Amino acid sequence: MRGNAPLAASPFFRNTGYVLAVLGVLLLGGCSRKSPKSLYGSNCGICHHSGDGMPGEVPPLVGRLDRIASTAEGRHYLANVLMNGVSGPIKANGLRYNAEMPPFRYLSDDDVAAILTWLSSRGQTKPAPEITAADIAQARAVRQSAGKIASERENLDRLHPIP
Repeated sequence: MRGNAPLAASPFFRNTGYVLAVLGVLLLGGCSRKSPKSLYGSNCGICHHSGDGMPGEVPPLVGRLDRIASTAEGRHYLANVLMNGVSGPIKANGLRYNAEMPPFRYLSDDDVAAILTWLSSRGQTKPAPEITAADIAQARAVRQSAGKIASERENLDRLHPIP
Protein backbone atom coordinates (compact mmCIF):
# COMPACT_ATOMS: atom_id res chain seq x y z
CA MET A 1 0.00 0.00 0.00
CA ARG A 2 1.35 3.42 -0.87
CA GLY A 3 1.97 5.90 1.86
CA ASN A 4 -0.68 8.46 0.83
CA ALA A 5 -3.35 6.09 -0.59
CA PRO A 6 -6.60 6.02 1.38
CA LEU A 7 -7.27 2.88 3.39
CA ALA A 8 -10.53 2.12 1.52
CA ALA A 9 -8.60 1.87 -1.76
CA SER A 10 -6.80 -1.28 -0.62
CA PRO A 11 -7.95 -4.52 -2.32
CA PHE A 12 -8.96 -6.01 1.04
CA PHE A 13 -11.49 -3.26 1.78
CA ARG A 14 -12.80 -3.18 -1.80
CA ASN A 15 -13.39 -6.96 -1.73
CA THR A 16 -14.88 -6.84 1.77
CA GLY A 17 -17.39 -4.23 0.62
CA TYR A 18 -18.33 -6.40 -2.35
CA VAL A 19 -18.78 -9.48 -0.14
CA LEU A 20 -20.92 -7.51 2.34
CA ALA A 21 -23.10 -6.18 -0.48
CA VAL A 22 -23.67 -9.69 -1.86
CA LEU A 23 -24.45 -11.04 1.61
CA GLY A 24 -26.90 -8.19 2.19
CA VAL A 25 -28.75 -8.95 -1.02
CA LEU A 26 -28.91 -12.67 -0.21
CA LEU A 27 -30.08 -12.12 3.37
CA LEU A 28 -32.62 -9.42 2.58
CA GLY A 29 -33.91 -11.14 -0.56
CA GLY A 30 -36.34 -13.17 1.55
CA CYS A 31 -37.68 -9.99 3.13
CA SER A 32 -38.90 -8.51 -0.13
CA ARG A 33 -42.11 -10.59 -0.33
CA LYS A 34 -44.95 -8.42 -1.54
CA SER A 35 -47.73 -7.54 0.87
CA PRO A 36 -51.27 -8.79 0.13
CA LYS A 37 -52.29 -5.19 -0.54
CA SER A 38 -49.51 -4.81 -3.09
CA LEU A 39 -50.35 -8.16 -4.71
CA TYR A 40 -53.99 -7.09 -4.91
CA GLY A 41 -53.09 -3.73 -6.42
CA SER A 42 -50.95 -5.15 -9.20
CA ASN A 43 -53.31 -8.01 -10.08
CA CYS A 44 -56.90 -7.42 -8.99
CA GLY A 45 -56.91 -3.68 -8.44
CA ILE A 46 -56.51 -3.05 -12.15
CA CYS A 47 -60.21 -3.85 -12.59
CA HIS A 48 -61.65 -3.88 -9.08
CA HIS A 49 -59.82 -0.66 -8.10
CA SER A 50 -59.74 -0.18 -4.33
CA GLY A 51 -62.21 -3.03 -3.91
CA ASP A 52 -65.26 -0.93 -4.73
CA GLY A 53 -65.42 -2.11 -8.36
CA MET A 54 -67.09 -0.06 -11.08
CA PRO A 55 -70.90 0.11 -11.12
CA GLY A 56 -72.29 -1.93 -14.00
CA GLU A 57 -68.83 -3.05 -15.11
CA VAL A 58 -66.86 -4.78 -12.33
CA PRO A 59 -68.45 -5.91 -9.03
CA PRO A 60 -67.23 -4.65 -5.67
CA LEU A 61 -65.27 -7.00 -3.43
CA VAL A 62 -64.98 -5.16 -0.11
CA GLY A 63 -67.91 -5.85 2.17
CA ARG A 64 -68.92 -8.91 0.13
CA LEU A 65 -65.94 -11.22 0.04
CA ASP A 66 -65.90 -11.75 3.80
CA ARG A 67 -69.56 -12.77 3.73
CA ILE A 68 -69.00 -15.19 0.84
CA ALA A 69 -65.93 -16.65 2.59
CA SER A 70 -67.92 -17.30 5.78
CA THR A 71 -68.85 -20.79 4.57
CA ALA A 72 -66.73 -23.67 3.29
CA GLU A 73 -68.70 -23.58 0.02
CA GLY A 74 -68.03 -19.86 -0.31
CA ARG A 75 -64.28 -20.30 0.21
CA HIS A 76 -64.29 -23.11 -2.35
CA TYR A 77 -66.10 -20.86 -4.84
CA LEU A 78 -63.69 -17.96 -4.30
CA ALA A 79 -60.68 -20.25 -4.80
CA ASN A 80 -62.28 -21.58 -7.99
CA VAL A 81 -62.88 -18.04 -9.28
CA LEU A 82 -59.22 -17.11 -8.85
CA MET A 83 -57.95 -20.35 -10.39
CA ASN A 84 -60.44 -20.65 -13.26
CA GLY A 85 -61.94 -17.23 -13.86
CA VAL A 86 -65.67 -16.59 -14.12
CA SER A 87 -67.91 -15.37 -16.90
CA GLY A 88 -71.53 -14.42 -17.38
CA PRO A 89 -74.00 -12.18 -15.64
CA ILE A 90 -73.92 -11.85 -11.86
CA LYS A 91 -75.74 -9.74 -9.33
CA ALA A 92 -73.79 -8.02 -6.55
CA ASN A 93 -75.24 -5.65 -3.97
CA GLY A 94 -78.42 -5.49 -6.06
CA LEU A 95 -76.65 -4.40 -9.27
CA ARG A 96 -76.18 -6.52 -12.39
CA TYR A 97 -72.74 -7.12 -13.89
CA ASN A 98 -71.72 -8.93 -17.05
CA ALA A 99 -67.96 -9.06 -16.99
CA GLU A 100 -65.31 -11.65 -17.66
CA MET A 101 -62.70 -12.36 -15.03
CA PRO A 102 -59.58 -14.21 -16.14
CA PRO A 103 -57.91 -16.93 -14.07
CA PHE A 104 -54.92 -15.99 -11.93
CA ARG A 105 -53.07 -19.31 -12.08
CA TYR A 106 -49.74 -17.54 -12.52
CA LEU A 107 -49.87 -16.46 -8.86
CA SER A 108 -48.72 -18.90 -6.18
CA ASP A 109 -51.20 -20.57 -3.83
CA ASP A 110 -49.78 -18.50 -0.97
CA ASP A 111 -50.19 -15.23 -2.88
CA VAL A 112 -53.80 -15.96 -3.91
CA ALA A 113 -54.68 -17.00 -0.34
CA ALA A 114 -53.05 -13.82 1.00
CA ILE A 115 -55.03 -11.62 -1.42
CA LEU A 116 -58.37 -13.28 -0.61
CA THR A 117 -57.74 -13.23 3.15
CA TRP A 118 -56.69 -9.57 2.98
CA LEU A 119 -59.89 -8.70 1.11
CA SER A 120 -61.92 -10.71 3.61
CA SER A 121 -60.33 -8.78 6.48
CA ARG A 122 -61.57 -5.52 4.96
CA GLY A 123 -65.22 -6.53 5.49
CA GLN A 124 -67.43 -6.41 8.56
CA THR A 125 -67.21 -10.13 9.49
CA LYS A 126 -65.07 -10.54 12.62
CA PRO A 127 -63.02 -12.56 12.90
CA ALA A 128 -62.47 -12.35 9.17
CA PRO A 129 -62.67 -15.68 7.36
CA GLU A 130 -59.32 -16.95 6.11
CA ILE A 131 -58.67 -18.62 2.79
CA THR A 132 -55.67 -20.96 2.96
CA ALA A 133 -53.04 -21.95 0.43
CA ALA A 134 -54.48 -25.48 0.74
CA ASP A 135 -57.89 -24.13 -0.41
CA ILE A 136 -56.20 -22.61 -3.46
CA ALA A 137 -54.15 -25.76 -4.20
CA GLN A 138 -57.33 -27.83 -4.17
CA ALA A 139 -58.96 -25.48 -6.69
CA ARG A 140 -55.81 -25.36 -8.82
CA ALA A 141 -55.79 -29.18 -9.07
CA VAL A 142 -59.08 -29.24 -11.03
CA ARG A 143 -59.33 -27.07 -14.13
CA GLN A 144 -62.86 -25.89 -14.86
CA SER A 145 -64.41 -23.57 -17.40
CA ALA A 146 -65.30 -20.03 -16.37
CA GLY A 147 -68.91 -20.90 -17.27
CA LYS A 148 -68.88 -23.81 -14.83
CA ILE A 149 -67.70 -21.46 -12.09
CA ALA A 150 -70.68 -19.21 -12.91
CA SER A 151 -72.94 -22.24 -12.39
CA GLU A 152 -71.20 -22.92 -9.08
CA ARG A 153 -72.01 -19.33 -8.11
CA GLU A 154 -75.70 -19.84 -8.90
CA ASN A 155 -75.80 -23.01 -6.78
CA LEU A 156 -73.97 -21.27 -3.93
CA ASP A 157 -76.40 -18.35 -4.11
CA ARG A 158 -79.31 -20.75 -3.63
CA LEU A 159 -77.59 -22.40 -0.65
CA HIS A 160 -76.10 -19.26 0.96
CA PRO A 161 -77.33 -16.03 -0.68
CA ILE A 162 -74.41 -14.09 -2.10
CA PRO A 163 -74.43 -10.35 -1.38
